Amino acid sequence: MYVAVKGGEQAIDNAHALLADARRGDRAVPELTLEQISQQLALAVDRVMSEGSLYDRDLAALAVKQARGDLIEAIFLVRAFRTTLTRFGACAPVDTAAMEVRRRISATFKDLPGGQVLGPTFDYTHRLLDHALAEPGQVAEPVAGAANAPDAPMPRVTDLLDADDLIERAPADIGAPVNDLTREPLLFPAERDLRLQNLARGDEGFLLSLGYSTQRGFGRNHPFVGEIRFGEVEVELFAEEVGFAVPLGTIALTECQMINQFRGAENEPPRFTRGYGLALGQGERRAMSMALVDRALRARELGEEIKAPAQDEEFVLSHSDNVQATGFVEHLKLPHHVDFQSELGLVRTLREEFLAAAPVRDAAE
Repeated sequence: MYVAVKGGEQAIDNAHALLADARRGDRAVPELTLEQISQQLALAVDRVMSEGSLYDRDLAALAVKQARGDLIEAIFLVRAFRTTLTRFGACAPVDTAAMEVRRRISATFKDLPGGQVLGPTFDYTHRLLDHALAEPGQVAEPVAGAANAPDAPMPRVTDLLDADDLIERAPADIGAPVNDLTREPLLFPAERDLRLQNLARGDEGFLLSLGYSTQRGFGRNHPFVGEIRFGEVEVELFAEEVGFAVPLGTIALTECQMINQFRGAENEPPRFTRGYGLALGQGERRAMSMALVDRALRARELGEEIKAPAQDEEFVLSHSDNVQATGFVEHLKLPHHVDFQSELGLVRTLREEFLAAAPVRDAAE
């Protein structure tokens, strides 16, 4: 039970004013622009877009600024705004095989069609603070031609394995309607389309921990990164009026195809199994974690024993959303005066009864 706090409106207004002042910080320091946040804190903006389920760099940058860099608060702001938008329809499935690649690596094959494209990554940097970045303008000049997209075709590694029947087939698109997690309640058991939707906007840290747990033996995983690719894909919307798909523009995506422990049966040869991850913007850690957890959650489908947290879909899907988790945890800050007073009164009564019975207990002993 929550109780109204009389006379608190002015205090709340003052708290809002203090928040705005703290957000701005020292007036002698130039104010951050949305363009600066979008360009120079790009990975934070990408995370807010992914977990906020809305691809809009400017809005995500605004949310990061408004939230003072608290990404979960920024995600909450984007989710709230998203609920006010009109839905016009669902886009056609994006073709990640036709991605304009900025980064593409495979941990399973060294030499593959199109080659390895290292792209922008922290993977090969020394984890040492670069004090040169403390001074404005201390940025390395780009290497000539480094930003050019590779011209060679880049078939997906899993497609190459699929051609030799070495990996399970990707589910065919049969045109069935896709469930919508944002409009329908999550029920268990959940189909893979809902699970992937849930994971795609799940908290990155939570997914990372679960993915790590599967590698430590809490789940039947033996993963290899078949491929991670990051780049732009075209989004199309099927227009009923003209009878074909109309391009809407491009968005940046990170896709991870995880190759996992093989399985076979009496009437079928062994094949590798799949785990899949997809994130808005550049989010390799998220996409990889999502792929690991996706494979773990397929335990029921693949006839495996469910005995680890990452394999328990109700545990994973019910706790992966940081907006819901934040609401449950932070509501404890709201007034619970009546609740506490009732329990305080109960504890005092029980103590009085306990102390009153002390002589009887002592005599019995």
